[in-house]
Amino acid sequence: MEAPWIRLQRIDAARHADDLFKAQLGHDWLWDYMSVGPYSDVDDFSDWILKAQQSLDPCFYAIVDPATDSACGMASFLRIDAAMGVIEIGFILLTPVLQRRREASAALMAMIRWCFDAGYRRVEWKCNALNLPSQRAAIRFGFTYEGRFRNHMISKGRNRDTDWFSITSEDWDVLRPAYDRWLSSANFDAEGQQRLSLSDLTAAALPGRCAP
Repeated sequence: MEAPWIRLQRIDAARHADDLFKAQLGHDWLWDYMSVGPYSDVDDFSDWILKAQQSLDPCFYAIVDPATDSACGMASFLRIDAAMGVIEIGFILLTPVLQRRREASAALMAMIRWCFDAGYRRVEWKCNALNLPSQRAAIRFGFTYEGRFRNHMISKGRNRDTDWFSITSEDWDVLRPAYDRWLSSANFDAEGQQRLSLSDLTAAALPGRCAP
C-alpha cells in the first residue's frame, strides 16, 4: 500500500526485522499494551517477525520510510471476516521515529481506506482501556466509541478491559473527504506542519460521536 510520505509492505523477516529491532530497542514501553514483547534480543525478535510473516490473520505490514527504505513501524489487519465485511486494524507499533509524525497517520489512514475500497462495511479498533493514546488515536481517525468489554481477556498475566471503536461504511462516506483534505499538500506548510488538524476535520464530519 502506498500512502503520502510512507509505504506499507507485507512484513518480511529478511527485509524488515533488523530495522524494526533497532528502531524499538531501548523503548520497552512500546510493548506495554501488546500481548508480546518487549524485545532486547535480536534473534528472539527475528523469530517473532518470522511467525508474523507466516500469519494470514493477523496479516502484518511493515511501515517503511521510502527515503531510507527502512522499516520504522508495523500494523496488522486481524479478525478478518470477509463474508460479513468486518475487519480490525491493530497490533500497531509506532517506534519513536514515527511518533507524532504525519507519516504514521498517513499509514493508518491508508489501511482504513484500503478496507473500504476492498468492500468491507465495518472497520474495528480495539485497545486496552488503560491505553489512553490508542483511545485518542481512534477518535482522531474518526472511529466511534462503542463501549467497554470488562474482563475481556488476560494479557501478560493481567486482567484487561477492552474499549471497542468502529468506522462503518456509512461513516466512511463522510470521513473520506476529511481524510483527503488532511492529506492534501495544501494542508501542510514548508516544514510539514499541519494547518488543519485531523481531529477537527473528523469531528466536523461526524459530530456527536461518543468518547470513552
